[in-house]
Amino acid sequence: MTRTDDERHMRHALSLAARGLGRTWPNPAVGCVILKGGRVVGRGWTQPGGRPHAEAMALAQAGELARGGTAYVTLEPCSHHGKTPPCSEALIEAGVSRVVVALGDPDPRVNGKGFALLRDAGLSVTSGVLEAEARQQQVGFLSKVTKGRPMLTLKLALSWDGRIATATGESQWITGPQARRRVHAMRANHDAVLVGGGTARVDDPGLTVRGIGVSHQPVRLVMSRRLDLPLSGQLARTAQEVPVWILHGPDVSAELKSAWLGLGAELIEVGVLGGHLDPRAAFEALGAHGLTRVFCEGGGALAASLLSTELVDRVALFTAGLAIGAEGMPGLGALGLERLAAAPRYRLESIEQIGPDALSLWTLPET
Repeated sequence: MTRTDDERHMRHALSLAARGLGRTWPNPAVGCVILKGGRVVGRGWTQPGGRPHAEAMALAQAGELARGGTAYVTLEPCSHHGKTPPCSEALIEAGVSRVVVALGDPDPRVNGKGFALLRDAGLSVTSGVLEAEARQQQVGFLSKVTKGRPMLTLKLALSWDGRIATATGESQWITGPQARRRVHAMRANHDAVLVGGGTARVDDPGLTVRGIGVSHQPVRLVMSRRLDLPLSGQLARTAQEVPVWILHGPDVSAELKSAWLGLGAELIEVGVLGGHLDPRAAFEALGAHGLTRVFCEGGGALAASLLSTELVDRVALFTAGLAIGAEGMPGLGALGLERLAAAPRYRLESIEQIGPDALSLWTLPET
């Protein structure tokens, strides 16, 4: 196989892995393609909830045809015993002769051990094929493992003068239906959707994925220090159907806790910093609960606090072709900046037209 052939088949595996984004946490979304005699004999991706793993799915499809074949896997095969046997051992037992991997797994339980098992068993191992693309896809899992918190995408939908609503609070709709449909697709490939308590009280959002033919739903997250959210709102009414997790401070009444627990919500207590929930403590708690990818949809004060604490990894900026003026509500709350050098600076990854609007994607450069 040439490097070009390896890259072509790894792109296939990466496309399969993408199907699991938002569905496999706390496990990574992995893709696997098994090739024999120049044709694909098995393929798989990590299933909802994280099991079965991609390699197990592909090997089950390939059967005996896997013997002597090549497996393309987007992340280093696991080497530890959990609820299922290690994927590295499954590849060995299936008789695969070569394994091509995009990215090593930094999880201490793996971290090179999968490669070592394969090589010790006599398999040929090639790593680093389309590593940059795999790293981009695995950014949430990598963040949870190396930083102890999920990756965060901040979504902003603004007029071109940076406003999210008029002075009276009217905001529906700044962007068009095509942009809103894209937002639902973005929700679907994240583990959870996050808003602040103010947004939950004022907008009464559902935060579900709708209108794109997706059956699974992300966890709905709310950061509310006092847990003072409407008990008759959409989140409360549907907490039994789609998970609702509320991050709150320690100074919450027992009655409110009991009410939300009775509705089916999960409550996560975090510390307070400067009169507000500590964003870093909140995201470390979400990582401890297994989340790898969080999609934040506001509001402005929450967005500013996340930016100022350097928790925002990606920004999805939808810009509409209208101006609201200085009297409108700004898209971001105060950042408390005195010097331009202290402003959070992101790198433009892409920009595209979506209906009458524009979507620009920005990422935080690696430090």
